Amino acid sequence: MVSWRRRPGPGLARLWGLCCLVLGCWRGALGCPASCRCSSWRIWCTEPSPGITSFPVPQRSADGDNVTEIYIANQRKLESINDNEVGYYIGLKNLTVVDSGLRFVSRQAFVKNVNLQYINLSRNKLSSLSKKPFRHLGLSDLILVDNPFKCSCEIMWIKKFQETKFYPETQDLYCIDDNNKTTALLDMKVPNCDLPSANLSNYNITVVEGKSITLYCDTTGGPPPNVSWVVTNLVSNHESDTNKNPASLTIKNVSSMDSGLWISCVAENIVGEDQASAELTVFFAPNITFIESPTPDHHWCIPFTVKGNPKPTLQWFYEGAVLNESEYICTKIHVINQSEYHGCLQLDNPTHLNNGAYTLLAKNDYGEDEKRVDAHFMSVPGDGSGPILDPDVYEYETTPNDLGDATNNSNQITSTDVSNKENEDSITVYVVVGIAALVCTGLVITLIILKFGRHSKFGMKGPSSVISNDDDSASPLHHISNGSNTPSSSEGGPDAVIIGMTKIPVIENPQYFGITNSQLKPDTCGN
Repeated sequence: MVSWRRRPGPGLARLWGLCCLVLGCWRGALGCPASCRCSSWRIWCTEPSPGITSFPVPQRSADGDNVTEIYIANQRKLESINDNEVGYYIGLKNLTVVDSGLRFVSRQAFVKNVNLQYINLSRNKLSSLSKKPFRHLGLSDLILVDNPFKCSCEIMWIKKFQETKFYPETQDLYCIDDNNKTTALLDMKVPNCDLPSANLSNYNITVVEGKSITLYCDTTGGPPPNVSWVVTNLVSNHESDTNKNPASLTIKNVSSMDSGLWISCVAENIVGEDQASAELTVFFAPNITFIESPTPDHHWCIPFTVKGNPKPTLQWFYEGAVLNESEYICTKIHVINQSEYHGCLQLDNPTHLNNGAYTLLAKNDYGEDEKRVDAHFMSVPGDGSGPILDPDVYEYETTPNDLGDATNNSNQITSTDVSNKENEDSITVYVVVGIAALVCTGLVITLIILKFGRHSKFGMKGPSSVISNDDDSASPLHHISNGSNTPSSSEGGPDAVIIGMTKIPVIENPQYFGITNSQLKPDTCGN
């Protein structure tokens, strides 16, 4: 018998080769340079040779989504961070580029990296640095030490930023003036170099729909700032003039869709920027944009959507007459979005008497609008036209109507009449059943009393049931007619009972009371 033995060497070599192949494919897919080490969450580039000449970017954009840290050091050939290079790493939180040849950072370098919290650009060759790449970031640390900054207005923002956000003792920042003297950044003074400011002519912007309005923005700062208007999502036609101070923005034929929109004036120079904002309020007549036939959702609901500013008052009509709201029929507003109101006319268990045409009237100071809808809640009982609907009724949690009381106490048409009629019928049935039960109970009690009272042993009365005073009267059979004038009273003997006009003889039972007649007589006690 031949035994086979597996040699471990070739198998282990194959496994190692496979691992290297997989790692090599993964490294190549990520686009990791030769001087870097890469993982799914980190890129580490510290080898000076051969080094990198540009910021590392993945071959596929999805490969950089999970990278949270990039560390670059000793890369003398890396001189710039350009647009969209860092943007591939949208989850990036920590960026370090130190001891390298970095001279320039693009103003759009970090526009997509909103998660950045830590940036360290120490010991590079930065002579100037704009604020724009960093203005939208919520940085906890921005470290810039040991860079050959030139004393200029362009780095004044670093001084202002350090005074307001950073602790001066943590960073010793310096700049070189025109005389090649090194000056502490906190002591740097540059003429005509100030932060800009922006102020609007009106912070309460109100306009009626269809009208036009012009806003003005006054700016200051040195050097003179550039002015821009931020009118994102503005639907109305508009034009601006930023070549003059104050800058102007004219909005023509204002649309109600722009109500609630924020308009901003931005002033920016190399020192920094300032912004002034105000909310646009558009007054317009109500517009019922949606109304639909009722649906059985908990309570019955006639849904509607109304737009209007200021808040419109709502009034419902039923078959042309004012509908008075009550606890059974009321208007509920569920959602308020700026000047748009979503709600319904809520009906609590309506019947066929509530079928008909419902009209909603919305009104404010600038006009009114109305819409009509036909409602069918229930078929008329017994007409055979269809089944009677019986929707489930539950408590529906809604907020009170913010549009105020839209009721009218005159010409009341409500759904309470049918409910009251049904309640009265129910009460009548309960009363009749209760009275019948009492009568039956009384008759039963009367019959019981008559039955047991008539058969009582001592309940026999009449002229023939008078008990004698003789000693023998202890026996219940000794009911004789002593002294009676009945014609037959002398017949039948002493031991007889007179019933009517007949005297019936009876035999006395001496054990009736458990004793004999002789025991009851006094003369027997002496024998």
